[in-house]
Amino acid sequence: MPSLPAPLSGFVTTFVTMFKKPTTEQYPEQRDQYPPAPRFHGRHQLNRHPDGLEKCVGCELCAWACPADAIYVEGADNTEAERFSPGERYGRVYQINYLRCIFCGLCIEACPTRALTMTHEYELADSDRGRLIYEKEQLLAPLLPGMLPPPHPMVPGTDEQDYYAGRVTTAVPEQEVTVAPQ
Repeated sequence: MPSLPAPLSGFVTTFVTMFKKPTTEQYPEQRDQYPPAPRFHGRHQLNRHPDGLEKCVGCELCAWACPADAIYVEGADNTEAERFSPGERYGRVYQINYLRCIFCGLCIEACPTRALTMTHEYELADSDRGRLIYEKEQLLAPLLPGMLPPPHPMVPGTDEQDYYAGRVTTAVPEQEVTVAPQ
């Protein structure tokens, strides 16, 4: 049997697919049916050390690495009275503009302390442009059991290297800052 001419072959394919049932995913009712891939790039997260201090040292390398200019970081110095991260500095202001972010992950690669990672959260749409600029409070990882909210001192007898080597595993009672009565 001779083959059909090319235009007629296309019409036959279209006619046959008209009667096939369409593949429909029931999103958002069944959103757990297809979890994201393990290396999926979703919303960013600023991580913490096991005692609650922030890992971000305000170096601004993530902002420099961002090709879309979506990250703004303003570093500040830690003091003994107010310590937000081990070491000298912390990220006082941290913003990610998700209207600009292209989710490339270059900021993650540039971070020397692994303070910035990407979660599997992908529902970032909003009807207000202002709510798509995430501030530091929105990006910080939640406090887990055994963590103290910063500012508080480092674990006594440790230094910055102990934190990055993983020798600090939880907050200790000596870190709790007591407020003097007035």
